[in-house]
Amino acid sequence: MSTARRRTATRLADGRELIYFDDSPEFLSGEREHRLDDPRPLADRFSPVPDADGVPQPFTGPQMRRDPLTGDWIPLASHRMNRTFLPAADSCPLCPARPDAEYADGEIPDTHYDVAVFENRFPSLMRVPGQDADGQGVAAPADTVPDDPRDLLEVAAPAAGRCEVICFSSDHRTSVVDLPVSRIRTIVDAWADRTTALGAEAGIQQVFCFENRGRDIGVTLPHPHGQIYGYPYLTPRTERLLDQARVYRERTGGNLLRDILHAEQASGERVVLRSEHWTAYVPYAARWPVEVHLAPHRDVGTIPELTDSERDDLAVIYRELLRRADAFFVESDGTPIELPYIAAWHQMPSSRAGRTTTDDGAPLARLHLELFSILRAPGKLKYLAGSESGMGAWISDTTPERIAARFHQLGPVDLSASPASATTANGAHA
Repeated sequence: MSTARRRTATRLADGRELIYFDDSPEFLSGEREHRLDDPRPLADRFSPVPDADGVPQPFTGPQMRRDPLTGDWIPLASHRMNRTFLPAADSCPLCPARPDAEYADGEIPDTHYDVAVFENRFPSLMRVPGQDADGQGVAAPADTVPDDPRDLLEVAAPAAGRCEVICFSSDHRTSVVDLPVSRIRTIVDAWADRTTALGAEAGIQQVFCFENRGRDIGVTLPHPHGQIYGYPYLTPRTERLLDQARVYRERTGGNLLRDILHAEQASGERVVLRSEHWTAYVPYAARWPVEVHLAPHRDVGTIPELTDSERDDLAVIYRELLRRADAFFVESDGTPIELPYIAAWHQMPSSRAGRTTTDDGAPLARLHLELFSILRAPGKLKYLAGSESGMGAWISDTTPERIAARFHQLGPVDLSASPASATTANGAHA
């Protein structure tokens, strides 16, 4: 697979960064160039904002507050209430520009692109010049004790991170699963590029690449896209994973995520896909009605660390995983149901606290993807009701073995197996 990619960076009218990632021959050869100027009459995003009396006031970014009961940081992003919500196809801000169209507030100034990344216009995390003086992110609550201990009850800080949007295609009606493998490979390179860039920014402690897909998940823009967050703190999920991995290391000397992968590979019961460099499996204690983890065979902490061969292989197995996920549920007539899902990349944090390893140098926060869905049956969603939402005590409506068994009906586990052995959506042989 060709690894030739072209990266072109520019700025939107309000100062936000926009980057094109291209693999099409016309862009690689230079036959076609991207439009780099943004014709919209947008003010600089950090411009003073008039108050109720019309007096300009300095722009202030989002704040985050620490929950004293859990220690979690909660960004307060009330401005996101005004973000674009399920627009008509001809008013989509992620579509390429159409010079003669009535709608003229799109984020991509060119008429075509392969993959594009830009800073979110409605970010929940944003660094504002002068409002994050130390640029070091935030410390754990226990690291600092104020003169008045009661001040620990109300701790706040600028939500000085970064939120980016990644558009997977200029085609409004497509989906990642429908893209050619070469385009998914470009997406992987874009994830790697942004992980490196955001992880190098002062104060960013963790980079999270993810996709929300489907209206049932809560997607507000149906155009195929994902997001990339640079958090100024370690997320609760990552902190808990690291805590468990440290305990496991102390008790066994092993690497928790690596040993889980090896145990799943040895058993094989819950392995649903396997390639040269990757294995996909349903975790032993899966929470969601559909849940699969995808992990590299080599000890890798972040997407940028993947070799070209591992990235090539990832593009193939990831698309096949999404294809089978879209066939997991079917209508009464056998028609596959497009699965609403979240695809979440867990990477080693960029902060020193998160870069813990085992004695052999393997990261405790080992790279892996978690793909899951709230759809538990055709027309039925898994709601996080009293036990899950109130107590954080999860109750599953199925078993991991049943999830894996359904995936086994959809095709061979080994991707090197003949495509002729693959099965159709309802489990019958093609």
